[in-house]
Amino acid sequence: MALEDAKHQVDTAVTRDGFKGLSHENTFGGVTSFLRRRYSKDLAGVDLAITGVPFDQAVTNRPGTRLGPRAIREASALQAPDAPYGWGFDPMSDFAIADYGDMAFDYARVADVPRAIQAHAGGILDQGAGCITLGGDHSISLPLLRAHAARHGPLALLQFDAHTDTWTDEDTSRIDHGTMFYKAVMEGLIDIAHSVQVGIRTDNPDTLGITVIDAAEVHEAGAVATAAKIRGILGDAKTYLTFDIDALDPAFAPGTGTPVWGGLSSAQVARMLREIAGINMVGGDVVEVSPPFDTTGATAIAGAHVATELVCLWCWTRR
Repeated sequence: MALEDAKHQVDTAVTRDGFKGLSHENTFGGVTSFLRRRYSKDLAGVDLAITGVPFDQAVTNRPGTRLGPRAIREASALQAPDAPYGWGFDPMSDFAIADYGDMAFDYARVADVPRAIQAHAGGILDQGAGCITLGGDHSISLPLLRAHAARHGPLALLQFDAHTDTWTDEDTSRIDHGTMFYKAVMEGLIDIAHSVQVGIRTDNPDTLGITVIDAAEVHEAGAVATAAKIRGILGDAKTYLTFDIDALDPAFAPGTGTPVWGGLSSAQVARMLREIAGINMVGGDVVEVSPPFDTTGATAIAGAHVATELVCLWCWTRR
């Protein structure tokens, strides 16, 4: 009935009665929520909320990720009519998933943004829903971790990235997208023994005790073996999954602020994310999609697919 439904369905982001079900409206038109989920600030009865944080004032190179949440939502429209491939279940039909919209903030009060992000995510969690966030630069992950750790205690960190983002920074007032996990370790937010960074290919000798699986190891070992190693490190620990789109090689995701060659392929990432199904994921984010440098839309498409996989991972253990 999908083609027939497309004649009648429109703007399901605002016209849908409930929070479940696929959307069969035309992928090239209409209001673009994430996967055509219904927009709502009322999360009563909602299992999982998708939200955006369009902040990019902590970048060290190219800006533009403030436009990332909008681009990811638009790209996700192509996936909205179908159940996610390779998972064997349809989280959009089985779970109540809402698009909570973007966080509101005063762009001229940069110092206030981390506290606003923590409160924004905390408000979602307080309503009983899980939270997956579309960035924005990677600095947003620190306040998101704070919000989740406030409810779950120290979390295992599963980070896909070209950079470890653990460069030393003792100045707590600085907001930087390369130092936030150093600060997270110093604040006790991260369960170091069960944390792992995947796809790394920039130099930072001090790992702070976090296991690093660099891009070269992924290429040599393969996606399935790497996923098995990730699962072994995480164990049953409550996990926060953060995905910097520059984990992908620039051939697959050129639209990002700090691209580094020799990265992961989209095929490797797709396989790894599906192979780690069953991890105890409590929250996650997709960051660093910068549309001004994404001339073909490939990076936004990758971001939308990764975000969908995070939805599947979150829902997998709650079926």
